[in-house]
Amino acid sequence: MRANFRMQRLFIEAPLSAGAVYEASKEQFNYLVNVLRFEAGDAVLVFNGRDGEWRAELSFPTRKRLFLTAIEQTRPQPAPCDLHYLFAPLKVGRLDYLVQKAVEMGAGLLQPVMTQHVQGRIGNLDRVRANVIEAAEQCGVLGIPEVTEPQRLEDLLADWPKDRRIIFCDEGDAGQNPLPVLSSIKERKLALLIGPEGGFSESEQDLLRSLDFVTAIPLGPRILRADTAAVAAMAVIQAAIGDWR
Repeated sequence: MRANFRMQRLFIEAPLSAGAVYEASKEQFNYLVNVLRFEAGDAVLVFNGRDGEWRAELSFPTRKRLFLTAIEQTRPQPAPCDLHYLFAPLKVGRLDYLVQKAVEMGAGLLQPVMTQHVQGRIGNLDRVRANVIEAAEQCGVLGIPEVTEPQRLEDLLADWPKDRRIIFCDEGDAGQNPLPVLSSIKERKLALLIGPEGGFSESEQDLLRSLDFVTAIPLGPRILRADTAAVAAMAVIQAAIGDWR
């Protein structure tokens, strides 16, 4: 079922069911009342990443408090997205973009990976999670991807579950077309690994190529920035062997 983009969408933490009442936070109150000028009886769509999407009506027990009452479910909760997105952090503005696009493209888990040439840092995971929620609100996404603590690439690979294949974008690959490589992958559990702006180091590339649960793919004849490569790779994977089929 398609999302209704004519109504305002709001993420909440509380459980959702018919008749459930949720008190809006100060930030939500300010946004809905002072910015959007909503009034009692108006409706928004609410979701929590677990119980589907619900139409909720606004009421004001006092001038400074706002209640949202779930009236009816508008969309059931879909199966969670299972594509894991592993990425070397970028500088702040582009990191925000990268996280938002990963949510839009169907990532089910976001894993920051510290590589030798990484230029960005994850200073605050709460900022990353806030970007995840904002992207879900704006794009009709009902599942909220998990955001995990940063890990060094070597540590991540050492403990990696062997039933989930990692696909990494190899700028040193001599080919241009990723589709033949992707079509040969039989695993259903997948992860996409995107390196830093400066690319993987030679030793990191050697390590990745030596692992039988890792597959390298090219991304065409052009040099792509890391955030562009992330969107391109996710689109190709979702179309060839992911949930777009």
